[in-house]
Amino acid sequence: MSDADRHRIITDLLRERPFASVRDLQERLGVSAATIRRDIDKLDEIGKARKVYGGISASEGASTHRIAARSYDENRDIAVEAKRAIAEMAASLVRDGDSIIVHAGSTCYQLGLLLARRNVRIYTNSMPLAAYLGENGTCQLTLAGGDLYREPRIIHDATAGAPNFFASRFFVGTQGIAGEGLLESHPLLVKVISELASCADEIVLLADSRKMSIQPRNLVLPLSRIGTIVIDDGLSDANAKMLEDAGVTILIANAGAVSTAGLSGNGGSH
Repeated sequence: MSDADRHRIITDLLRERPFASVRDLQERLGVSAATIRRDIDKLDEIGKARKVYGGISASEGASTHRIAARSYDENRDIAVEAKRAIAEMAASLVRDGDSIIVHAGSTCYQLGLLLARRNVRIYTNSMPLAAYLGENGTCQLTLAGGDLYREPRIIHDATAGAPNFFASRFFVGTQGIAGEGLLESHPLLVKVISELASCADEIVLLADSRKMSIQPRNLVLPLSRIGTIVIDDGLSDANAKMLEDAGVTILIANAGAVSTAGLSGNGGSH
């Protein structure tokens, strides 16, 4: 296999997942770690990807506008391994007896699958998660009321304001992350997330590292409002420093070590 063939395979892989480790690429391409590191150095040099600790990540500017414009159904099946790893780590933050809010979106949906039979109280506005928990869960479930908005796949009452529900943690996804904070392109999500954020002691952001390169137009929450981010190991040093400087606690999930137990179904857009 030529250098060009390996580079093409690596860049194609990074269109579907935010990060690939040296070991991942060794197994996929059947070459030595030294060869993979040379490939990573070359792709970083020519700007087609970013060299990060332990592997390679999609370039900051790569496909930013295309990713941001993807529909709910397209986003659902992107970076699934990273989302599941993030969900597993987030589930470890939840204790029996907790009351939590789980927002719409595919990463939050994966968290909901793991909590379905736990002794917890969950409030959600996610139509797919509510359907799954109603059919398969034993947890206590409180649903948002109102109309169904099919593209963000949420249930929301535009006249009701913040729900009468108090949680220890609000688990939320996002479309993009910048120095200013969490970003969304859908104006309704700005309102919904702001309302739910007022109902919890701590906000926990669940986001794969692709989100650091996506820049939608609407600011939802400043980084100073985020207590913890659970993110995959494609996070760059520069972005880690940005989050730490804002006072955000960073938990890194290893996408290569994710369990498949209890994880199935289709989720949302984040």
